[in-house]
Amino acid sequence: MDRTAQLTALPVERTFVYDPPPLSGSLHLRAAAVLEGNWTGVSTVPSRGLYPHQWSWDSAFIAIGLRHLSPLRAQTELETLLAAQWGDGRIPHIVFNPSVPLDAYFPSPDFWRSSTAGRTAGAPRTVQTSGIVQPPVHALAAWLVHCADPGLSRARGFLAGVYPRLAAWHRYLLHRRDLGGGGLASVVHPWEQGMDNSPCWDAPLGRITPAPARSFRRADLDHGAAEDRPTDLDYGRYVRLATDYRDGEYADGASEFAVEDPSFNALLIASEHALARIARELGATGTARHARAERLTGVLIERLWDPAEGMFFCRDARGEGLIPERSVSGLIPLLLPDLPRDISSALVRTASGPHFGLGDTTQLPPSYDLLGEAFDPHRYWRGPAWFNTSWLLERGLRLHGERARADALREAVLETAANTDFAEYVDPYDGEACGATGFSWTAALTLDLLHERPGHGVSGTVLGTFDMSDTRD
Repeated sequence: MDRTAQLTALPVERTFVYDPPPLSGSLHLRAAAVLEGNWTGVSTVPSRGLYPHQWSWDSAFIAIGLRHLSPLRAQTELETLLAAQWGDGRIPHIVFNPSVPLDAYFPSPDFWRSSTAGRTAGAPRTVQTSGIVQPPVHALAAWLVHCADPGLSRARGFLAGVYPRLAAWHRYLLHRRDLGGGGLASVVHPWEQGMDNSPCWDAPLGRITPAPARSFRRADLDHGAAEDRPTDLDYGRYVRLATDYRDGEYADGASEFAVEDPSFNALLIASEHALARIARELGATGTARHARAERLTGVLIERLWDPAEGMFFCRDARGEGLIPERSVSGLIPLLLPDLPRDISSALVRTASGPHFGLGDTTQLPPSYDLLGEAFDPHRYWRGPAWFNTSWLLERGLRLHGERARADALREAVLETAANTDFAEYVDPYDGEACGATGFSWTAALTLDLLHERPGHGVSGTVLGTFDMSDTRD
């Protein structure tokens, strides 16, 4: 029996364990209903309309929330994704649902050529996937899912099953994707970083000749207003990059687009810390992985930190160095435990200052500089606030002792999620819903924050320190 069939045969619970924290029952039940409605049987779609397949970093965030409802289902979410891993270790950014019509989403599976007919070498044999990747949140999610029910995890051999795949994923990123030669992973497409339409990509994308409009159909415009989505010009460049990468059989290093992103690498470092904890749970020391995470934190600072601006910036590996655009990505390294105090303090000041307005002018932190020329409060990743980046910042603030700010951000996330029916993203100023509603990672991370104890340090999630005392035997 192949891995996909095994996962389909798993005895997944038909109902969640509805155990809402005190005083939050209604929001808890509403969030659970979103995840139940988006469940396919082996994984969770981000939304039924616009995103009808399994997305990589979405599933990691979804599993973090699902663990509070069903640790088994959270484990299955990650196992389904990892079953689609490529031979070189990459975890694809989409795992396609074969029951969804080809024209429901573009680029569709036939675009990526990962199917059995005309299959790209190294692609999985039993499922159809894309050929690019997304941010490496997966080991972090796997560790947190294990901590939700260590007894079940050990009985199923969950960590023992996922650890080799996660280790191969990290090897791929640290070796095949070190395109700048400095030790950090590069993304070769804006979709890989997850913040697809960020102004950070404008300069490197300017080198790319767009694919002709006749060569693709924008299915995304069936579900969202054109003024909120990427422009046709940018979308043509996205398609050109993906086409060239595919036609080069997904060989890394040839692309004109190669960017070292602070958020992508910070999540890799956080997940490396998590892999160290997983290794310890499985009987190894984890010392080498902790040391690697500490070393990578130093490399991140050396290559992407700008002390004058008080934040991290993307580095164009094919251009002129740092890209001078302030994105929320440059604040995400706050979730790392080994940041020097002066850097974590500077990040807090920048997040709270005029460019992001945390706790002052904005309801949730924007995805891009409020004062930037390209800022747009509604256009995809060019200003709107997102719930996953807010969650990451809340974790980072709490980790570095900023409890009052973390508590305030937590309350803002919960209030905004409740008021927008778990929107995909929102206007950062007034919290107006944008994109899809009933969005899975919004519901999942709402659940995670509901299970946190306000006013305390990082609790069961324990980003960075991964306190083993939080596992429950």
